[in-house]
Amino acid sequence: MVTFVDTVTLHLRAGKGGGGCVSVHREKFKPLGGPDGGNGGDGGDIVLVADPQTGTLLSYHHSPHRSSGNGGPGMGDHRSGFLGETLELLVPVGTVVKNTAGEVLIDMIIPGERFVVAKGGMG
Repeated sequence: MVTFVDTVTLHLRAGKGGGGCVSVHREKFKPLGGPDGGNGGDGGDIVLVADPQTGTLLSYHHSPHRSSGNGGPGMGDHRSGFLGETLELLVPVGTVVKNTAGEVLIDMIIPGERFVVAKGGMG
């Protein structure tokens, strides 16, 4: 049984932005009230957080596919959709983050350091 893992490959998907709303204002005795649709909410980000209490990447070894929440659709009356939930992944201090080409993006040596590894879509 594996108890310590110091190298993992993660497959991440940031949240998609929500769709806008096509809506027309309706009011009694006003035939053309004008547009009043809202924008969709932004998708959630995926953030790596350097945590001094975390000592291994074992939890990511067993489930490497992670995704954050999608943004909600816009609504009438100029109401925007809800924001997608941000996913925070705790990693040990000293974690080196690389992209698929093997280039170093960041060396997380400061406790509490945050790095947005995948940005959510716009609503």
